[in-house]
Amino acid sequence: MESSVQRRMEAISRHLVLPREPNIVLHQVLLNGGKVKNDEAEAVIIGGMVLDIHAIPSIPANPRTTTPGKVRYVLGGVARNVAECMLKLGTKPFIISAVGLDMAVEFLHLFCLYYFDSFVAFTGGVLPPGIRKQQDIGTPVVCNILDVSGELAAAVASVEAIEKFLTPEWIQQFKYNICSAPILMVDANLNPPALEASCHLAAESSIPVWFEPVSVAKSRRVASVAKYVTVASPNEDELIAMANALSGANVFPPIERGNNYSTESLFQKLKPAIWLLLEKGIRIVVVTLGSDGVFLCSKGGSSFMRTCLDRVKPYGSCGQFYKIVTSSCPPHWYGATDLERNPHLFAVHFPALPASVVRLTGAGDCLVGGMLASICAGLNVMQSVAVGIAAAKAAVEAETNVPTTFSLDTIADDARSVYSAANVVFNQSML
Repeated sequence: MESSVQRRMEAISRHLVLPREPNIVLHQVLLNGGKVKNDEAEAVIIGGMVLDIHAIPSIPANPRTTTPGKVRYVLGGVARNVAECMLKLGTKPFIISAVGLDMAVEFLHLFCLYYFDSFVAFTGGVLPPGIRKQQDIGTPVVCNILDVSGELAAAVASVEAIEKFLTPEWIQQFKYNICSAPILMVDANLNPPALEASCHLAAESSIPVWFEPVSVAKSRRVASVAKYVTVASPNEDELIAMANALSGANVFPPIERGNNYSTESLFQKLKPAIWLLLEKGIRIVVVTLGSDGVFLCSKGGSSFMRTCLDRVKPYGSCGQFYKIVTSSCPPHWYGATDLERNPHLFAVHFPALPASVVRLTGAGDCLVGGMLASICAGLNVMQSVAVGIAAAKAAVEAETNVPTTFSLDTIADDARSVYSAANVVFNQSML
C-alpha cells in the first residue's frame, strides 16, 4: 500500500519544475569509496541543500489577501546550487550537507533522479557520502515570495538542520577530501564552530577558501574565519554587514540604492567596507551588484590575485571548457597594472549582461559556481568573473535556480562581452 507521503508527492509532482533531459555530466562524478585521486581532486562545497518553494504572483500582490499566481518546487540551497552549476560546466565538486528523512528530501531525491541520473547507479540511488541523512533532521526548506518582475520580495528559511547537523565532527570525516581539494567553498549557513573547523582543515594544507555570505544576517559569521578566507562574494548589503562585524561596530551605513549612482561613485561608497575586509585578511573581494555587474577587488593588483590562487591546479576533465573560454578571453588582461605593492587597492568593474529575466533567485549562486568551475579549470580570476557573470545571465533566464544545461559556446561568447568591457575603477595607494 502506498504511503501518505508517496500519495502527496504524486499529487504535487505535476507542479515540479523539471528539466527536459537528465544531466549526463554526473556520470563522471562517481566516487571510489569516498576518496579522490590526487590528479582528479574535487573542489569541496560545504553548506545548504534545500527544497525551495517559489511563489510567483501573476499580478502585484496586496497585503492581507491571497494573490493569483504559481507555486513551484525547485532544488535550492546555496551550496547545492553552486555544486550543480559547477557540474554542468564540467567540474566535479564534492558536497557536504545534511538532509532529513521526510517529504522534502523525497522531492530532492525526485529532482536528483531527473537532474543527476547517475544517482541511480551510485550505491543504489542513495545520496553521496558527504550528505548526512537521518530521521531527526528536518530537511531545509525555503519559501521565496517573488514579485511580478522575478525579484525576491520576501522569504522564510527553515534551515536549522544545517546549523545543527553539519557539525565539526561530521565535516572532520572528510578531511582527506578537503585537504586534497583545489579549493574549498563554505556557505554561511554553517554555524561558527563548523565554519572554523572547515577553514582550519583547509588552512592546514594551504587550500584556498571561498566564503559565500548567504544573507545579511549570516554574513556576519565571517568575523571568526576572515583570516582563513581567500575569496568572499558578498552583495552590497552583505558587504556592509561583514565590514561592521569585522570592525566590531556599526560604522558602515547601508547603501541607499534609490540614488542612481555611477559605477565610480558606487565604488567610492563601497570602498571603505571593501578595504576593511582586505585589511582583515580576506585576499579577494567579489562584490556582486545585480544589474550593475561586479567589483573585483584585491590588495596589491592583478598579479596578487593570481598568486592567491596558485594552489589551484587545472582539473583534468575541464580541458574543453578551458580552451573555449581562453579563446574568447585571452589570459593577459591589458587593464592590469604593474603597481603591485601594499597597501594598494586594485579594483576592476565587470558589467552585467542584458537578459530576459524570469527570476533572480539563482543568479548569485551561478555566478559563484561559474567562477569556481573556471578557477578549477585553470582560468585566472579575471576570466572567471566573466564566466560567472555569463552563468548568472543564463540563470536569470531559467525557471530553475540553475539552468537545465549550459551551452559552453554561449557562455564563452557572453564572457567575451563582459571581459572586453571590464575596466579598472581604482588603482591607488590607501596610505
